[in-house]
Amino acid sequence: MSVSPSSSNALGDYLRDRRTRLDPATFGYTGTRRRTAGLRREEVAQRSNISPTWYTWLEQGRGGAPSADVLDRLSKGLMLTEMEREHIYILALGRPPEVQYKPIDGVTPRLQKILDAMAHSPAFIKSATWDVLAWNRAAAAVLTDYGKLPVEKRNILRLMFGQSSLRAIQEDWESVARYVVGSFRADVARAGATEAIKQLVDELSASSPDFKRLWIANDIAAHHEGVKRLHHPDMGLLQLEFSAFAVDGRPELGMVVYNPVSSEDTEKVQALMERSRVAASADRSAS
Repeated sequence: MSVSPSSSNALGDYLRDRRTRLDPATFGYTGTRRRTAGLRREEVAQRSNISPTWYTWLEQGRGGAPSADVLDRLSKGLMLTEMEREHIYILALGRPPEVQYKPIDGVTPRLQKILDAMAHSPAFIKSATWDVLAWNRAAAAVLTDYGKLPVEKRNILRLMFGQSSLRAIQEDWESVARYVVGSFRADVARAGATEAIKQLVDELSASSPDFKRLWIANDIAAHHEGVKRLHHPDMGLLQLEFSAFAVDGRPELGMVVYNPVSSEDTEKVQALMERSRVAASADRSAS
């Protein structure tokens, strides 16, 4: 059953559609004949801990808009996906639900393949708290070899304010650091992860006066696009245009891609990747 965009009872139609798609046997409702497919209204109401009358009214478009708490109960009772939960919020209240931050520790193989397909463009995927979750060979060679770091150290803020070597190669470290902290603050707030990053903020505030100063400034910035200029000790100036992308269906993830500005910059990236490959081969031989 499809829901018509012009329906005057779009929420009720959608709830009814989801209800009829559920298999009663999955929930232990067996042994009784049913005139229609799916769960009965009273069964959904029981599973959602609301009254059968109130649920019936919701399907019939009566009784006004439900509260966020009721919508969350219905989401659990009807076993809705996160996208479906967002949809009933929009139908009922005209807005998505409040953000609920959920830590993650990896990406799908499909996302990794997208990174790997960018042969000479350093790229990585980060979480809302700026932990680097996945990267390609170019990123390992040009930015940081995240694979050599413990998982808890693969955080852009920790690297930015904890590694003197990364600070040394930035053309204007102060401007870059201010931009990074402002973008980080905006991403965290958007993802509802303020509590999740409290320990990280306390740790960096204690270990880095620069971070503490920039964090107290309370500035925000948009992490969309720009140019990163790195002064590599062997390659000289390396210029990379960067763009940040949202991952569709995964609001807690962001992809950052760096493209060499010129053919000369591309050659430098290739040289660094070859150097990294030779070093890795030597390490494997030694072991």
